[in-house]
Amino acid sequence: MDATIGKVIDSVSGFFSGAASGSADEFPLCDTDIISGCEKELAEAQKGQDEGLKKECIMRLSWALVHSKTPADIQRGISMLEASVVSDTSPMNLREKLYLVALGYYRSGDFSRSRECIERCLEVEPEWGQAQTLKTAIEDRIVKADGVIGVGIAVTAVGVVAGIAAALLR
Repeated sequence: MDATIGKVIDSVSGFFSGAASGSADEFPLCDTDIISGCEKELAEAQKGQDEGLKKECIMRLSWALVHSKTPADIQRGISMLEASVVSDTSPMNLREKLYLVALGYYRSGDFSRSRECIERCLEVEPEWGQAQTLKTAIEDRIVKADGVIGVGIAVTAVGVVAGIAAALLR
């Protein structure tokens, strides 16, 4: 279990330090074993008095949940992060939480909310490469969605015109 937690810590720290790379759609995924390990770690931390440790454990669990393959886990991670963003005064923590919320919404398909969060994140840290990469991925998805809607409207218009023409020819 310690090895699993170690992998999460390395992955999280590498991700936020800029070590993670790849195309815009290659965000790391987390499996249920890692999430379970983070939940156990948080449960242990909550028994103690160290508030800093509790916050670290909550952050690791939130990270794992947002990177889960399961939509319910992603939503749970978003909720945990949104609840903690309100009380956070550290710019570094705020940027990371806003980034993760934006990523969660992106992975859930809510691209407009994702864009709002990533823009807030970039207000805190305008030069953060990972946030810029996510913003590009979000904008690409929005453009694709708008293109599909545009094609749908065009096809519908052609269908209506064809229907009217057929009715007039009768």
